[in-house]
Amino acid sequence: MKRKTYKSGKKVNRRHDINSPGPVAVFFVTLGLVLVFGIAGMFLWGIFGGGESGEANPVFGAETNGNGAESDRQIGDTDAGSLWETIPEEWHEEHILNNPEQAPDTESRYGAVLQDPGYMKENHIIPWEGSREDVVTLGFVGDILLDDEYAIMANLLNRGGTIEDGISKEMLTRLQDVDILVANNEFPYTERGTATEGKTYTFRADPDTAAYLHDMGVDVAVLANNHMFDFGEEGLLDTLDTLSDAGIPYVGAGRNLKEASAPVYFIVNDIKIAVVAATQIERLDNPDTRGAEENLSGVFRCLDPTRLYEVVAEADANSDFVIVYMHWGTENEAEPDWAQLEQGPGLAQAGADLIIGDHPHCLQGITYFGDVPAIYSLGNFWFNSKTVDTGMVQVEIDKEGLKSFRFIPAIQSDSRVDLAYGSEKERILSYMRELSPGVQIDSEGYVSR
Repeated sequence: MKRKTYKSGKKVNRRHDINSPGPVAVFFVTLGLVLVFGIAGMFLWGIFGGGESGEANPVFGAETNGNGAESDRQIGDTDAGSLWETIPEEWHEEHILNNPEQAPDTESRYGAVLQDPGYMKENHIIPWEGSREDVVTLGFVGDILLDDEYAIMANLLNRGGTIEDGISKEMLTRLQDVDILVANNEFPYTERGTATEGKTYTFRADPDTAAYLHDMGVDVAVLANNHMFDFGEEGLLDTLDTLSDAGIPYVGAGRNLKEASAPVYFIVNDIKIAVVAATQIERLDNPDTRGAEENLSGVFRCLDPTRLYEVVAEADANSDFVIVYMHWGTENEAEPDWAQLEQGPGLAQAGADLIIGDHPHCLQGITYFGDVPAIYSLGNFWFNSKTVDTGMVQVEIDKEGLKSFRFIPAIQSDSRVDLAYGSEKERILSYMRELSPGVQIDSEGYVSR
């Protein structure tokens, strides 16, 4: 940070050295000193206490409007550079980590961030309350479908229409007990638009069904998939509005590429967690599901992973733990395909700490890329009437990183989802072991190398 230099003090001192100063001289000397110290005090306040009245805030590097919100001069967004890129690392370490008295919240590394709602909104940062101190629990499930022309919603409504008519109480307890639950939203919420011509399956759901996400405990809706554009741009934009109105963060699609590729961040127990979502599907030059561009809405496509790796690297630089949710793989194939095998190591190298996959509509195995665990596919979760093996991944993290990774077996059957028990549970775990060479999965689904 460049500091101004003041020479007025030297001039005052020279005037003070003149022989036999009179009363008028003393008055002007005193006035000069008051002005010098007043200006210096205002300058120091702008550096160390700013943000109250439009001064530059050294923590955020942006002007605030006096209410905690930033002015138009945003420098923490995706294009202009991240929070910690804007502030030199030496300043951050000196003033936040080693001199906590300089931070607005002396107990928190992210206290300064949490005190600026404008900055958090601009940069998709959400303050969150954990159920336990120092540990954050996250859950992940695969595809869900709430289109009332297909089996899930038709059967749910025939049975009474409550969430318990589609997901067992025991399974709901698992979903709702985690601090953050992430699910793949494999459809748009809209009553408008025209179905994509020539596409075998096109999905959409009544916007009111977004309430079921709340009932499930979903905290992040993944939109990076090959059905988000089934009813064109109108369907996509209605989905963004529906989820925003419902208070459910989304990742993987947006009104432009900046929004579609932006991570969502959670600060929980002074741990900052990033969630990134992208899709390889469809693997065509001109896909039915439009990829977002600089001034064009769509999903975050990553068949060419260059930008994805850049987003993951930036998220790694801006957070403590990075989760990448990938829509990839070949439908109904239990083995990972070439694109999964190619991009998995690249994501780990870019900075991912956990990789969650879906799209094949069936389970795929668990692996490690270096120290980074990945499940290639969670399969369908609550998607159709078929009887299929499914499950939930549950992880625990703390400030040191990943503490545990667990696969919890479940079964989707007759448009309902329930936990797997007894021999069925062991059967699914045995199957996952077969798909996961070099990985240990114990009788409760805990995964290790």
